[in-house]
This record gives sequence, structure tokens and C-alpha cells, in this order.
Amino acid sequence: MSTEVEVIVLQDPTEVNHAKNSVKLMRSVLPNLQVVVGETAADFSALREQLASTNKAIFLLYPSEQSQSLSAQTTSDNVILLLLDGTWRKAYKLLQLNPWLLDYPAVHLDLTEASHYTIRKAKREDSLSTLEATAMAIKAVEPSTDVAPLTDALAALVEQRLQAMPALVRARYKGSK
Repeated sequence: MSTEVEVIVLQDPTEVNHAKNSVKLMRSVLPNLQVVVGETAADFSALREQLASTNKAIFLLYPSEQSQSLSAQTTSDNVILLLLDGTWRKAYKLLQLNPWLLDYPAVHLDLTEASHYTIRKAKREDSLSTLEATAMAIKAVEPSTDVAPLTDALAALVEQRLQAMPALVRARYKGSK
């Protein structure tokens, strides 16, 4: 899949080898995806230098009381989207350990449906996998882009994981849709 939107994922180290990690799928679909694993500002020092040297608009995809709707931003597709990969708690911790991220405008997605990533439980109704958030964000910035390669990959992963589960466990996950 090709897009003009530059996607950079700041990934919590505990997510790297997680069996249900959607960023692994993103790597196979988005050839220009950049993933930086770390927790502290020192872990992201090279990324900070990279961001400081760009002329592109940079947005942090993180919903908050201060965030603005990504679709309402008057931007071109010449943007960098920063995403935090981890549970809500881990993403919040990444944000707290990296106050430099607050230098970038925070944006959120206008959700119209629940997550299709039913194999991973979340307490918040607005929870999305990093892959789903990326697909929606790219679509918001670049409406003509076909994000089906991302969403199809996720659907295949979900179905594969569901089929590998014992029937009683699978029923619990299918019932959570």
C-alpha cells in the first residue's frame, strides 16, 4: 500500500513480541512505516532530531480533552502521524515519559464504529488497534487512499486467531463484537 502520509509508531518495548501485535502486520503492508521502540526521551533522541529537521506538519494521534479532530485539520497529505503503540496505560506512560510529544498538535479520530480487533480486549469503547487507527488516520488525511490492504490484513489475522482458539473461548470473543 502506498500513501503520502508518513506514519511513525512509538512502540512500548513490551508490545514488540506480543502475539497480537498489529504493528507487525503494518510493516508488511506499509513499506515506509517507521517503528521506534522505547520508553524514555533518550530512546527517541534520533527520532526527535529527525522530526526537528522536517518541514512536514506533525500530528500526535492521541485522544484527549485538548485534541482536535484529525479530519477537521486543514492539512495536505504531506504530514507525519505519530502513534503510540501499547495498551492505553502504556500509551499514557509513553506520553508522560516523553513530554516533547506535547509540542505537536494532538489529534483524534471521529469514530463511527467499534473496533474490529475483537481478539484483544480493551476497557474503553474508543479503543482501536494501532493498525485500525493508522488506517482511519490515513483515510482522514488522504481520503482517496484505499486502506483495504491494512483492514484486510487485520481481518485475516483476527479470523486466523479465532480459528485457533478452542470453541468455548472463540464464542466469548465472537460475542464481544
